[in-house]
Amino acid sequence: MQMSLLNSFFGATRRAPKPAKKKSTVSASSDEQLPIVTLETDKGTIIIELYPESAPATVANFKKLIEAGFYDGLTFHRFVRGFVIQGGAPDSTGMGGPGWTIPGEFQDAELRAKMPPHEKGVIAMARKPSPDSAGSQFYICLSTDASIYAHLNGNYTTFGRVIEGLDDVVTALREGDIMIEVTLKDSPEQN
Repeated sequence: MQMSLLNSFFGATRRAPKPAKKKSTVSASSDEQLPIVTLETDKGTIIIELYPESAPATVANFKKLIEAGFYDGLTFHRFVRGFVIQGGAPDSTGMGGPGWTIPGEFQDAELRAKMPPHEKGVIAMARKPSPDSAGSQFYICLSTDASIYAHLNGNYTTFGRVIEGLDDVVTALREGDIMIEVTLKDSPEQN
């Protein structure tokens, strides 16, 4: 039953205190700042750090879409309780993208080794069955039980993590909730 739900979920897809950060294989060097995304929703603000060392093409694509205002006004079109919240489809149906696709960086063993595993708060690219079919749709993992994501590890590109707003905003999101504005901060000097 759960597997058929997962297959249909991924096959069909083409302000509380800051939560404690879980140890990840991704880290910024002392002179490097990770890109930070602020995702304003109708439920509150979510702050996400991106991991360009683990998924450089995915992060570059996500940043390009943010800078173009692509996500502004889009809705989260899919919610699976205790699993994921997904958004990024321009038509809000889950059947669209930006007009291009990017490579599934999970196919590169060196990059895959640097990607955080699927667990609560991790952000990953949704895709169709083809490994190189992701474009703009992403999902945020909702469950504290990382074992339910085991089959996704190594099969989807994880490229960031929610660092603020996870337990109050992300967990409150549902299908139809709006991404009001999505902005990017690449360095400490930017606001």
